[in-house]
Amino acid sequence: MSQKNEKSISLADGAGGEKMEKLLSEHILPFFGNDQGEIPLSSLDDSCVVDDIVFTIDSHTVKPVFFPGGDLGSLSVSGTINDLLATGSEPIGLALAMVIPEGYPLDDLERLLESAYDILEKTEISILTGDTKVVEKGDIDEPIFTTAGIGKRHPMMDDNMMTSGGRKTRWLSDDNLNPGDKIIVTGTIGDHGITILSEREGYGFGGKVKSDVSPLTEVMKKCLQVGGIGSAKDPTRGGLANTLNEWADKSPVGIEIEEDKIPIKDWVSSAGEMLGIDPLSIGNEGKFVLAVNPSKAKKVLQALRETEEGRDAAIIGEAKEDIDGVVLKTSVGGKRILEKPVGDPVPRIC
Repeated sequence: MSQKNEKSISLADGAGGEKMEKLLSEHILPFFGNDQGEIPLSSLDDSCVVDDIVFTIDSHTVKPVFFPGGDLGSLSVSGTINDLLATGSEPIGLALAMVIPEGYPLDDLERLLESAYDILEKTEISILTGDTKVVEKGDIDEPIFTTAGIGKRHPMMDDNMMTSGGRKTRWLSDDNLNPGDKIIVTGTIGDHGITILSEREGYGFGGKVKSDVSPLTEVMKKCLQVGGIGSAKDPTRGGLANTLNEWADKSPVGIEIEEDKIPIKDWVSSAGEMLGIDPLSIGNEGKFVLAVNPSKAKKVLQALRETEEGRDAAIIGEAKEDIDGVVLKTSVGGKRILEKPVGDPVPRIC
């Protein structure tokens, strides 16, 4: 008698990187994938564009829901705002759906909603609609927030694209890199993922850990004012390594970056080394990676450093025609392939 070979979903399937890409391409897109719009579902960008309307959605299952520097409330609205901004849109409004476990403390729920409200007030963006469900105790242990967002083309995008050197699309899409583009990160990487792991496992790391959760409205505004931005992405699950590989896969270029130029806090490096985790492959929640016309890169960097969120911004590399994939120039002078991670090494970070 033959035994049925049943496949099941693992945490790694939802952690970004190769495993998640395989799940999407082989088991989800065959049912729903389409090429409707300028940025369609089949492109697997973080937002879609249909009739000049940008739309995105994200479910947030971060564990724990409270952590240094943020919580589920601030994370959920910031993440969706940043996905809209990274496409080149101006957010119009959000939707919030909550699944809450029976018996969850009302005070904790209000803390999460107050955090979300503070972000919305800061960015002058509103929740336009929503939904609330309560499920039996034990089905889930903490709330799950799902946020969707809509946006319209940012009023500065036309001028930005005119100075970007000619692009495949008129949005800041993953396939829009040109040879010679400078690669900029808007701040230190790995902060969020290490913070979540520290809080979950009780490592502490000297009390220095703090997530980078933040909406990047001012950052994107400053960048578009300078112009020359071809692509933008928030390096969440799978981190910087995943973002750069997605760009190299979708654009007609390779990418070379310099390890010494990547801004990483000392406590992130130390924690990563101790735990065997590469900070380049761990998620962030308050950073953009930008591909910028080389004639504008230094001015964009200067503008970023004038903002609170962009004070640690750095040019870390360049897009090139003569290489495949992503190449890392190491601090000791060698080179190695920076591969797409199988998944983020810390599950449930967002």
